[in-house]
Amino acid sequence: MNRRRRLTGVVVSDKMQKTVVVKVRRTFRHPLYKKVVHRDKKYKAHDELGARVGDVVVIVESRPISKTKRWVVQQILKRAGEAAREQDMVVEEEVAALEGTGAEPEAEAQPEAATEVDAEAGEA
Repeated sequence: MNRRRRLTGVVVSDKMQKTVVVKVRRTFRHPLYKKVVHRDKKYKAHDELGARVGDVVVIVESRPISKTKRWVVQQILKRAGEAAREQDMVVEEEVAALEGTGAEPEAEAQPEAATEVDAEAGEA
């Protein structure tokens, strides 16, 4: 491993060709007030891997590539849509488990109770 600095951040813009803007968050304790402080900084990084907005990436220092670009995307740690896809899979598994046991999800049981109340109000 070489001595180049590596930072992890989230891609906030991919509008340029072969360049992405990466927001890196730094968290530290304030020296006087002892409160936790968050600072964000944006870096322009050369991107040959095809990172998109929302991806979590590792950027590494490099020689100056352009006036403002001094970083290169080394790897993509997590794609933007993966978290949403993982959550959808969990929900689908829960629904399949409920269908297998014959139990009804709670969300469907609540509207039926509301229709019974409406029917009683119409009769009165």
